[in-house]
Amino acid sequence: MTNKGREAAQRLLAILIIVAMLGVMGIPFSVIIFFATITFFIWRAVQHTEHQETGRVFEFYIAANDVIRDEERHWFGFEIAEVIERGERVLHSMPDPPPLIYFALGALYHKAGDHEAAAEHLSYIVENDLSDERHRVTPSPELRRYVQILRKLEREPALAPQTMAAIRSLDRARHHRAAFLLAESRERLNVIPALGQTPVTETSFKQVAEGDDKSARRDASRLQSTLAPPPPIAEVLRDLYEEEKKTA
Repeated sequence: MTNKGREAAQRLLAILIIVAMLGVMGIPFSVIIFFATITFFIWRAVQHTEHQETGRVFEFYIAANDVIRDEERHWFGFEIAEVIERGERVLHSMPDPPPLIYFALGALYHKAGDHEAAAEHLSYIVENDLSDERHRVTPSPELRRYVQILRKLEREPALAPQTMAAIRSLDRARHHRAAFLLAESRERLNVIPALGQTPVTETSFKQVAEGDDKSARRDASRLQSTLAPPPPIAEVLRDLYEEEKKTA
């Protein structure tokens, strides 16, 4: 019997035990059926919600792989930000999220230019031993459901070919590019502060001040020559008169 079948049998047995206890207590059979029906629908609703939450992980894989893998399309910043937001929600919805989520988020942050967040997520993949799936020996119910669906898709890829293609692509990128992306993000983080740490000495400050002063004087002289008042009209007429008299 599979884990899923075993859990279903355990739940059914628990319901039968509760119904038997209520019957022993003398509660009418109609009331027992009523409460059993409500319990069944609540259980189904909870199960449906759990499957939806697990499905969001695989939906995130598809969206993340589209952005990371496709280098020809020019992605808008808000598109990448929306995929990152979906990934962060998935990451925080599980107490022990799969390592592939960390890599996908790190690669997305790297593509978005947030190298600090990229280094944070990618360092977990490259440098933390807990990122190895072999060390997950006490899974949470969320991780167990995720692995059950993952193994089913691996056995029958035709059920969700796009999802399996995204998972395999992300896995290959994780093994071949995680260390490179981490090193590049850290290099960018080291370069950016260096650009803002150019020392300003007293000599350079004086040179800049003198240059600005000379430039200001030149501009003032040009402005003064440009704004010089025109000669009086009488002087202009006199010059014209003397010039005509000479030519005559």
